[in-house]
Amino acid sequence: MANDSTALVIIDVQEAMFSYPDMKLHDEEGVMDRIVSLLHKARSAGTPVVYIQHTEDQEYTKGTPTWQISSRITPREEDLIVEKPTWDAFHRTPLHEELQERGISNLVICGMQSEFCLDTTTRRAFSMGYSSILVEDAHSTFNNANFSGGEIVKHHNSVLGGRFAKLRKAHDVEF
Repeated sequence: MANDSTALVIIDVQEAMFSYPDMKLHDEEGVMDRIVSLLHKARSAGTPVVYIQHTEDQEYTKGTPTWQISSRITPREEDLIVEKPTWDAFHRTPLHEELQERGISNLVICGMQSEFCLDTTTRRAFSMGYSSILVEDAHSTFNNANFSGGEIVKHHNSVLGGRFAKLRKAHDVEF
């Protein structure tokens, strides 16, 4: 799918995700390594990179250390950063208009958290007519009271994949 109309969309990979002393994301290091790899491949191919940055409440207050995008994937000047106040990267943001202005109709989606912002944004992208790849091994979340982070990731891959997005492993994504 990757071509001139493709963008890499990195959702909510912010310092807050790595700031909980008693909680780790499922496969945290592996997922981050794969996101770094996707970012490198996109930049090498000249593919636009879009960072989605959650901006609300205490942990995501604009300007605070936990609000910052992870230092492992620091944005460049040419990258698009879209701040969002809800789980949906399209709701009350300029994301759709920015993508349309750039001629982007294909999205490669990765990031945090699988059951919240990643799920909501992937479904909304489908509803808005975007063709998307969900990078099945480049999104993550935390354990909750009912399921492990790995179970949540697996569930969302099975629900979103083939319906709202194509599933691809990070090593299979080309730009």
